[in-house]
Amino acid sequence: MDGMMKVAVMNGIGEMGYTERPIPQAKEDEVLVKLEYVGICGSDMHYYEMGRIGDYIVEPPFVLGHEPGGTVVEVGKNVTHLKPGDRVALEPGKTCGKCRFCREGKYNLCPDVVFFATPPIDGVFQEYVAHPEDLCFKLPENVSTLEGALIEPLAVGFHAAKQGDAHAGQTAVVFGAGCIGLVSMMALKACGVSRVYVVDVMQKRLDKALELGADGVINGKEDDVLAMAKELTDGEGFDLAIETAGTEITTNQAIQAVRKGSNIVLVGYGKTGMMNMMMSLALDKEVTFKTVFRYRHIYPMAIDAVAQGKVDLKGIATHIFDFDDIQTAMDRSVNEKSEIVKAVVKIAE
Repeated sequence: MDGMMKVAVMNGIGEMGYTERPIPQAKEDEVLVKLEYVGICGSDMHYYEMGRIGDYIVEPPFVLGHEPGGTVVEVGKNVTHLKPGDRVALEPGKTCGKCRFCREGKYNLCPDVVFFATPPIDGVFQEYVAHPEDLCFKLPENVSTLEGALIEPLAVGFHAAKQGDAHAGQTAVVFGAGCIGLVSMMALKACGVSRVYVVDVMQKRLDKALELGADGVINGKEDDVLAMAKELTDGEGFDLAIETAGTEITTNQAIQAVRKGSNIVLVGYGKTGMMNMMMSLALDKEVTFKTVFRYRHIYPMAIDAVAQGKVDLKGIATHIFDFDDIQTAMDRSVNEKSEIVKAVVKIAE
């Protein structure tokens, strides 16, 4: 497909604009996707606010966005499993396929990954993208491209559940009711965990957790988290904790709230990258810490869970913004965190 496409670019901290770029050409093993929805991730907001995340520094003009869903419009000559008209969710990271991690199947740890919207690689707040066929997953008829865009954060939730060995009969707790906390809660439920509780300090987010299937919530501002943990587990503590808030307080609450011999999965990133933890208590309890970096081999599982009605992804998207209003979308996402659980940009119909 020839022609130009509209691209939203970050021109500086807190400043969005638009430009035109040529529509990309699909290579032999790629498909050209007309993007319809792209989610706004916490990392997008952080780059927008701060201009960097650790050693990853934005050099404007830079394209944000790495949670895309859309429709295939062209295919390369070696593409066999997709055709024009197929609706797809795009996994945003291309790995080398040759390093030790890729060969072991842990491709999310590949040191040479090329990931949308991770500087210097542009993201996909744009009308079209060319992407490898094997990273584009066909959506069933009953799964929309809006839900396709949200498969990316859901994959993080399922990876967290798998890292924690989530299974039937457990009582689990999720710290943080932002997007990742909510998808982690839903992933735990989809994996058969018997009861899942969610902790946060924003009541509107806790209300959303209840709406999406949490068995109960704890307001960290108003409730005694540890007392409620004992009450909810008959004094034993939770079988599994997933920490998505990235704070020292919630991480230590997780250590205190779980039973001996349990798993704690750390997902949230803190502001400084450092924290003090109750290691003596963790040692006494012989807890196992697992961590999460993105996901691996999760997209088919996540898509199937949505198709079967086990996960209500549409319920996550509290705000949808038009592509023409990208400045407002970013500003409100940054400034209205208590109101906006998950914002999505509608690129096209």
